[in-house]
Amino acid sequence: MATNILDNIDLRKLGELLQQARKKCNMTQADAAKVIGAARTTIVAIEKGERRLKPNELIKLARAYGRAVSDFVRPSPVVEPFAVQFRAAREHSEQEVDQISPVIERLEELCRNYLELEEIMDAPLPLNYPQEYDVTNMPIEAAAESIAIAERQRLGLGDGPIPLLRDILEQSVGIRIFYLKMPAKYSEIYSYDEQIGGCMAINLDHYEERRRWSMAHGYLHFLAHRRKAVVDFEGQYQRIPESERLAEAFPKYFLMPTSGLLRRFNDMYRTHSKFTPTNLFTLAHYYGVSIEALVYRLEEMELLPSGTWDRLRDRGLKVRKVQQELGLEEIQQRTDIVPIHYQHLAIEALDQGLITEGRFADFLSVDRLEARRIAEALREHSSGMMEETAHLDLRQA
Repeated sequence: MATNILDNIDLRKLGELLQQARKKCNMTQADAAKVIGAARTTIVAIEKGERRLKPNELIKLARAYGRAVSDFVRPSPVVEPFAVQFRAAREHSEQEVDQISPVIERLEELCRNYLELEEIMDAPLPLNYPQEYDVTNMPIEAAAESIAIAERQRLGLGDGPIPLLRDILEQSVGIRIFYLKMPAKYSEIYSYDEQIGGCMAINLDHYEERRRWSMAHGYLHFLAHRRKAVVDFEGQYQRIPESERLAEAFPKYFLMPTSGLLRRFNDMYRTHSKFTPTNLFTLAHYYGVSIEALVYRLEEMELLPSGTWDRLRDRGLKVRKVQQELGLEEIQQRTDIVPIHYQHLAIEALDQGLITEGRFADFLSVDRLEARRIAEALREHSSGMMEETAHLDLRQA
């Protein structure tokens, strides 16, 4: 069977995959040549797609690279390795590089999987990308607010809260967003590739308010510095570059637009003739942002006295405790590692017999038992929707 696959495979594509796998292992062409007992020129020819591999050679190379043979013979998109993109973004210590490198590799693998699922199902993610915003010589705050207003108009979001930010950015823009475990000080990783488009990894362990802020931060990088890979973490800059200052300013305008926030603040103030801590907590929950972010925004708008956040913090404000006392539930959003569209492509591919149960489990990064449970849940969700709506006359609903 392996012979048949290798007879019909695109040799150039196979060569590129083998070259990427070899480089990821830090092996030279001479090292690889020793594995199959051949001259270095043979590996050069294989990686250029000029020489056909024998099945036993592929098995040996896959084993040496720590990969499965199926990684090289299934239809998998060839993507520029993320390590190349991120090399320029790293002005970090070796320890920091070691911490975040596995997360970058994981993001790359998930992006490749996403593309592969799209190819298997012939269902590419719709891309609704704006032109890159040019902010040359514009003041940071004015640029951040103007981009936020323009994007909200483009996406039809008005000036209210954006409750399902991850879904909006995936389904209305076409950005692939994964929630991954990473060290606490890291908040997001952003990357752009011509084939994959824009994609982000957000720290799974952060609160949803922080994750939403990180998503908006990464979105600005996509909107204004699209091809610049970014790893965002606390304390990385001695002098903050302009691109990063813009990304830090953007979320407050995008998540809490001035017109809507001013209107709601004034409504609350008129109702109670004052603006109370309860109002503050309710408003932060409404916009899905942290109390700290909202207070700073209201201070900047001169709706609260300067230093309000410092005074609240000095009094020992326990944010989660107050939220519970006020009955404000934690902001709930799916914390699945992979986006919902990705999950549905995977279950459709499984149900149509286009991938195996083992491959389905690989796509969702779970064991087979958990994969079966997820598959049932996804099927139930789809069939439940169909049963409920099958007999509706939508014109009269």
